[in-house]
Amino acid sequence: VQLQASGGGLVQPGGSLRLSCAASEFTLSHYPVGWFRQAPGREREGISCISADGPNTYYADSVKGRFIISRDKIKNTAYPQMNNVQPEDTAIYYCATVGCNLKYGPEAVDPHSVWGHGTLVTVST
Repeated sequence: VQLQASGGGLVQPGGSLRLSCAASEFTLSHYPVGWFRQAPGREREGISCISADGPNTYYADSVKGRFIISRDKIKNTAYPQMNNVQPEDTAIYYCATVGCNLKYGPEAVDPHSVWGHGTLVTVST
């Protein structure tokens, strides 16, 4: 049972990047998926999540209007499309099978959640 986050890299301010969260040995669409990020020297921030059935999503104010989270059930993968990225988006991004509270965001309280290892996004000129 594993989640693999990928797609990170160096992107210029104003650019776009799509991260992926691929599940292996379990069906990702059976679970809500949350995205978190942690910038150097800062606490982990829950930025987005999507419900198990797909259509319900949450976005933190820091990414609302710029990030779009979606699923591909055939590929067993979830994606955040990151648009108009800014230097403050620089962080390690993680995905996890956590609860998705549509008012407060991803809920990292379940000890049985599956976490990916993270992928680094650097926004810089």
